[in-house]
Amino acid sequence: MSVLAVNGGEKQRKSGFTSWPVFDEREVNAVTEVVNSGKWWRFAFGEGVENNEKATGEDRAQVALFQEEFAAYQQAKYGLTCANGTAALEIALKALGIGAGDEVIVPSYTFVSTATSVLQVNAIPIFADIEEDTFNIDPKRIEEAVTERTKAIIPVHFFGQPANMDAILEIAKRHNLFVIEDAAHAHGSEWDGKRAGSLGDIGTFSFQASKNMTAGEGGIILSNNQELMRRCDSLLWLGREMGRPWYEFHRLGWNYRITEFQGAILRTQLQRLDEQIAKRAENTAYFWERMKTVEAITPMKVHEKVTRHSNHIIAMKYDPEVWGISKAKVREALLAEGICVTIDYAFPLYKNPLFLNKEFGKNGCPVNCEHYCNRNLDYAAFEKTNPVAEKACSDRAIWLEQRMFLGEKEDIDDIAAAFLKVQNNLGELR
Repeated sequence: MSVLAVNGGEKQRKSGFTSWPVFDEREVNAVTEVVNSGKWWRFAFGEGVENNEKATGEDRAQVALFQEEFAAYQQAKYGLTCANGTAALEIALKALGIGAGDEVIVPSYTFVSTATSVLQVNAIPIFADIEEDTFNIDPKRIEEAVTERTKAIIPVHFFGQPANMDAILEIAKRHNLFVIEDAAHAHGSEWDGKRAGSLGDIGTFSFQASKNMTAGEGGIILSNNQELMRRCDSLLWLGREMGRPWYEFHRLGWNYRITEFQGAILRTQLQRLDEQIAKRAENTAYFWERMKTVEAITPMKVHEKVTRHSNHIIAMKYDPEVWGISKAKVREALLAEGICVTIDYAFPLYKNPLFLNKEFGKNGCPVNCEHYCNRNLDYAAFEKTNPVAEKACSDRAIWLEQRMFLGEKEDIDDIAAAFLKVQNNLGELR
């Protein structure tokens, strides 16, 4: 047994892993062409919904072309790009008519935007617990959270694994609720052979820097409902309507467009996606073969109906009782060994000061406004109904970056060896 690097021993991993984002001359050439064209932004209004006579053939925008290509890739009819994944959620909610006094069920284990997008349209996020084996929203807890004010469910396909869409869609149909898929982690993922983002009323994706497809920033909205997408299109273009004068505005909207540079980069990133998904899947399977002798670590369960997993985060469950040390100590030891262990959530979303203090707007509105009858909504009380999320955030989850699984088997060997090294030297950490 060797001495752990955290205590002065030699590091298991002496070089870096695959850098992110992955790019080559294709991205460089795509951006160069946009620069040389002098058209850094092009008219693409309406092109995510139907062809626009003002932009055809070679004059079509990179953004418009990407919208079509990504929508087709995810098996949706229509796609509309926007500033980021958060903007996509806001637009989706408002397009569905969700607003003051309405409740939207969201998972308690997710990034803050899933819930703050609800607040941004003056609706109320209601937190539902997650499944212990997948950390995706639990359909049983969704059912319990439905009230007469509930208007929508936002399942998050966390880690890149689609949530249980069969059960979620059945609940939504029975209670007449909208389903907005937050697929920020799920580019290319599939539920029962159908691509994420195409199963509910609307799907949203992020192209932020860490995501499996990126242009540094950006987002996209997908749907199979043309009229719904026409409303989304209007909302992200300041309330304009297709076929009407440019300086005529019909509703309160946002200015959430992206540039031709982002469109060009995303088109090249999409060309890489299938190969990268396959590589991550191959290396993830190999990793778990190598981890069979590591006693405190188990993989997240993959639902039998998940036919493709993007592995945006390679997540695992840690049992501190087996090793007798905290997750923080495990992370410190692995970082010292040269393994990039990312920081997971320290507490469920509702325990952020934002929610505990109701720092939403004047006098805590929308929670404390006249449109919402439950003026005593206490977000701290969600602790009682979210025991799995509480446990997951306390000491149970370890995340590894997706880029580390784009390399070769030797890279995966080092990751697994570092875990085994920690297990073999627990006495140094206790």
